[in-house]
Amino acid sequence: MKTTTRVVVIGGGVVGCSVLYHLTKLGWSDVMLLERSDLTSGSTWHAAGGFHTLNGDTNMAALQGYTIRLYKELEELTGMSCGLHHVGGITLADNRDRFDMLLAERAKHRYMGLETEIVGPEEIAKLAPIVNLDGVIGALYDPLDGHLDPSGTTHAYARAARMGGAEIHLHTKVLETNPRADGTWDVVTDKGTIHTEHVVNAAGLWAREVGAMAGAYLPLHPMEHQYLVTEETPEIYERDAEHPHVMDPAGESYLRQEGRGLCIGFYEQPCRPWAVDGTPWEFGHELLPDDFDKIEQSIEFAYKRFPVLERAGVKSVIHGPFTFAPDGNPLVGPIPGLRGYWSACGVMAGFSQGGGVGLMLAQWMVHGECERDTGAMDVARFGDWISPGYTLPKVIENYQKRFSVSYPNEELPAARPNRTTPMYDTFDRMGAVWGAQYGLEVVNYFATEGEPRYETPSFRRSNAWEATAREVIAVREAAGINEVQNFGKYRVTGPNARAWLDRIMAGRIPAPGRMSLTPMLSPAGRIIGDFTVACLSETEFRLTASYGAQAYHMRWFLQHQEDGVSIENISDKSTGFQVAGPLAREILQACTRTDISDMRFMDVRHMVVGMTDCLVQRVSYTGDLGYEIYCDPMAQRQLWATLWAAGAPMGMKPFGMRAMMSLRLDKFFGSWGREFSPDYTCAETGLDRFIQWSKGDFIGRAAAEAERAAPPHRVLAVFEIDALDTDVNAYEPVWIDGEVQGFCTSGGHSHFARKSIAMALIPREKARPDLTAEIEILGEMRPARLITQPLFDPEGQRMRG
Repeated sequence: MKTTTRVVVIGGGVVGCSVLYHLTKLGWSDVMLLERSDLTSGSTWHAAGGFHTLNGDTNMAALQGYTIRLYKELEELTGMSCGLHHVGGITLADNRDRFDMLLAERAKHRYMGLETEIVGPEEIAKLAPIVNLDGVIGALYDPLDGHLDPSGTTHAYARAARMGGAEIHLHTKVLETNPRADGTWDVVTDKGTIHTEHVVNAAGLWAREVGAMAGAYLPLHPMEHQYLVTEETPEIYERDAEHPHVMDPAGESYLRQEGRGLCIGFYEQPCRPWAVDGTPWEFGHELLPDDFDKIEQSIEFAYKRFPVLERAGVKSVIHGPFTFAPDGNPLVGPIPGLRGYWSACGVMAGFSQGGGVGLMLAQWMVHGECERDTGAMDVARFGDWISPGYTLPKVIENYQKRFSVSYPNEELPAARPNRTTPMYDTFDRMGAVWGAQYGLEVVNYFATEGEPRYETPSFRRSNAWEATAREVIAVREAAGINEVQNFGKYRVTGPNARAWLDRIMAGRIPAPGRMSLTPMLSPAGRIIGDFTVACLSETEFRLTASYGAQAYHMRWFLQHQEDGVSIENISDKSTGFQVAGPLAREILQACTRTDISDMRFMDVRHMVVGMTDCLVQRVSYTGDLGYEIYCDPMAQRQLWATLWAAGAPMGMKPFGMRAMMSLRLDKFFGSWGREFSPDYTCAETGLDRFIQWSKGDFIGRAAAEAERAAPPHRVLAVFEIDALDTDVNAYEPVWIDGEVQGFCTSGGHSHFARKSIAMALIPREKARPDLTAEIEILGEMRPARLITQPLFDPEGQRMRG
């Protein structure tokens, strides 16, 4: 065994072998995999082996599509069989909400190039004759779905990696991972120590324990999972073709053919976490004891949906653990704060996602960034606030909801409330209906007396409609107030702070006392942040961005930190309120002795508001006259008392995020994670107007310059839609001239203009004011017209005046 290598991958399951193969595919041959036992030990060997493309996140769905298509390539490359069975898959819907979800997914697939289709009961009966169709109203059919041989597939990845120069060492247990001062690592094993530039934690069931060796906590947890294999069944073996997969969300089950019988697995409600206090090192190729009690109700439902099961004897029971992250997606990418340490864990759907995970991580390591947005699986989507006490109930909740309807406005209850601001009790008494962002309780809207204190999950307009409208009108006609806690906030100081920001940010870095808006780009010119930069002095700056991207952005900052620059995440050390609306100036002036009559749009000042030292920025995401007022969290309630005493008599009302997202549509403002993400560039989204081309070099400049010379084929546009009882959420296809030529990035209802609005990426040559199109919303084609003038204050007189 070598004592030095470029990469050590820890874990010989399907994910670790995929990472190893993709590293060699991208040109890194000096790579090594260490496995404490044999390949496929842990979860891989007892997996059911199914694969599918259906995923609520479009990038995850695309990576699942890549994974499935990769298997034939692996077979051709290695000469080994993956045991592929492309039999197709059907996901059943037995109620309107579930059918709406499938319609929404099918709409996404149109522009992704996935050949799924909605089928009715008659077609289901032909495709899957063993299904009892009582109560079934339709299904989504995916011809790519199928299953494979888990062991054969893993060994095919391993052989392909070896063909590319990789080494694989079995029965080699990792004992320690120790960082060196230069950022490299010593991986200590029971067969010697290996010095490496990169460590990849693909340890599966043992990922928590391996992460702890490096001082990292990975938020994942194993869950017990059980599936059954039946004896030979005539209705199956007498068919001319293999029976397709059937996902029955109502019964929390998945079913497929296994030889001459059937395999059926369950995501049961009375589920059980496994190894709560740590995975035993000696565990490997064992199974857990059979436990029919916890799946008793699931089996009873399955007998009704698939009557053939009642006549089929049980041949074997597979009961083993799989790891899940709190939201069910993988944990992939560089661990924040650990140079050269990478995660490839929590991939519970290894044979659907393993290939895509391996590709993305290899691109990240080799090229420094991925070809698509990895936000849904980036390990940095969970901050250092997360703990085992939070992870466990969220993992249980995710397991139980594996086949539940996923609504665009749903707020899941487990492990809440977790993190709250000093205003939580005050807002709760005022009728706050809460959402959660990055573990923080955030007000979605305020219910009045007699209204329910919850928002009903729906694909259509919810019971938050009237409350949101009230709050929007209050902002536009008088004033509104809400918290600014849920902004990511950073303090950049030092003699080289301005020069560093000029390199990190693509836009203008402002003069003292002023602010600017700027994108932050990757080397490939993709948007990795949209920031407000405030200059407090030549050696002190304040950055504001998305609260949920804190770990992501801090990781980037620290990777590019230079001498003479200090960067501090102050997101939870600075809080306060936003006051916005035509009376905002009058309200703030009543609370401070500082004359703000000459405070211009994008000015920033220190001032005392009531008794509180504050930093005040004249800017507002509502697009109205507004101020962001920041203070120490210990003074927040006193600041509230001051602002509320002055504003309430003038008609100021509290408002939440539902109103905020409606208000921003009035001004065509984009949103992080929707219009602005690593999937898009500045020239596509209009952020290029904030690039300062006259300054020196900055990260991503060459790519941005190339797009400036040759604009990309697509551009962001805004549509007004003739909607019925539902609005755009995201990824609905845009039909132009009878074919899909674009997709929506986000949308909603403008309560100010009383119009349904969508933001969409469409071909640049089509983006003209007279364009008419159709936008597919829940299977219905709705007429849409491109609009170019903001719905509120189009000249910016109120915002800037």
